[in-house]
Amino acid sequence: CFTNSLLLLMSRNNELFDRACKTIPGGVNSPVRAFRSVGGVPRFIQRAQGPYVWDAEGTQYIDYVGSWGPAILGHAHPEVIEAVQKAAVNGLSFGAPSEGEIEIAEAIAARLPSIEKVRLVSSGTEATMSAIRLARGYTSRTKIIKFEGCYHGHADSLLVKAGSGMLTFGNPTSAGVPQEFVQHTIVLDFNQPEAVKAAFAEQGNDIACIIVEPIAGNMNLVKPDPGFLETLRELCTQHGALLIFDEVMTGFRVGAQGVQGLTGVTPDITTLAKVIGGGMPVGAFGGRADIMDCVAPLGPVYQAGTLSGNPVAVAAGLVTLKLLSEPGFYDKLEQQTRKLTQGLCEHAQAAGVPFSADCVGGMFGLYFRDTVPHSFDEVSSCNINHFKQFFHGMLDQGIYFAPSAFEAGFVSSTHTDEVIEQTLAAAKKVFARCNSGRRRHNRRYLDFHACAVLDKCSNLNGGHGREIPAEHRA
Repeated sequence: CFTNSLLLLMSRNNELFDRACKTIPGGVNSPVRAFRSVGGVPRFIQRAQGPYVWDAEGTQYIDYVGSWGPAILGHAHPEVIEAVQKAAVNGLSFGAPSEGEIEIAEAIAARLPSIEKVRLVSSGTEATMSAIRLARGYTSRTKIIKFEGCYHGHADSLLVKAGSGMLTFGNPTSAGVPQEFVQHTIVLDFNQPEAVKAAFAEQGNDIACIIVEPIAGNMNLVKPDPGFLETLRELCTQHGALLIFDEVMTGFRVGAQGVQGLTGVTPDITTLAKVIGGGMPVGAFGGRADIMDCVAPLGPVYQAGTLSGNPVAVAAGLVTLKLLSEPGFYDKLEQQTRKLTQGLCEHAQAAGVPFSADCVGGMFGLYFRDTVPHSFDEVSSCNINHFKQFFHGMLDQGIYFAPSAFEAGFVSSTHTDEVIEQTLAAAKKVFARCNSGRRRHNRRYLDFHACAVLDKCSNLNGGHGREIPAEHRA
């Protein structure tokens, strides 16, 4: 009977994960996708349309991951798909300049007043890595300031108490990064301006830049306290350092001009990705002309990329930015996002589950604690076990949230009232079960089988026994 139960659970997702583990480290190509922090087997997505994704078994889910932000228009928007198809017919990559690169650079500069010139790259990590190199080259200084819980890609000097997927594994640094690579990185607490003032007072002449997610999304959604970003701007100006806004996640996601448009704080350099590619791989960094003119071939700061300005990605990005410019787009997007978060809070309160939520534009955070967090430590105090129950309960109901308590969620323009209402109806049922501690019979088998598969992937404990995923400070 036990064997038969396990065989029944050998779903297509299980089979694909087992197969993937044989040739892909951990069975995934980005760590958070592995479900390690929540348990179970990741869903292998077969297709996506609007607010929905379908897994390898044909199961439909309402999607609040949205490819981690880019799918602001919903998946496979017909105008974006048409633009990609037309561009692909003319060639997938040129390795030479194209008019589309100029057009998207002009579109970005027109929307973000802080950007006079912009360089296209292929990812958010490449954008932030290049921006920091540029800041160091421009200022002739070595040290940088980042904030605990903020994630700026996997460049060596930034993997110091990094956020996002790093938090999922409870590992504050990455192996393979020599201490010498991070000795010039100063890590401070987000929303603690006094610590920043102290750092500049002690080392101001050596600090090249501050890099910050102006609204954090990689330790879950955490907004800046009033005056925090303004203090960063003042200190950088006072000490001759550059202020880098990492808007890879928030750029054109929280508003028409990103966080800088919402707050009125102007960075020296901005990094972008996700939305500006419309779902295709793309990134960018831009800023004042005098700073950007330090980039090769004009200046001494080297940066290059074979696929930078890829014509297919540029085509997708141009159409996406055009559609985002429609009057009222962001007002409607935030209205739907707020409808989701407020409804979730109401159902959690009714069920007696400690819970709070926050949102801005089409981006939201869910926290299993009574109040909205303002720092990484407060995010870390959330009830991770409740999140796991909620995640799997919603997944069983056909609702796909991020498989980590340390990730923001995303709403698209295709998340209609009907989609939000369906989500809230499911949440009402799941919250009612959160305090009960009950687990359904088949969930026990699923968790058992998932752990067996994870053991095969990681070969932990010599390949024997159940793997216990790291809880990370919870």
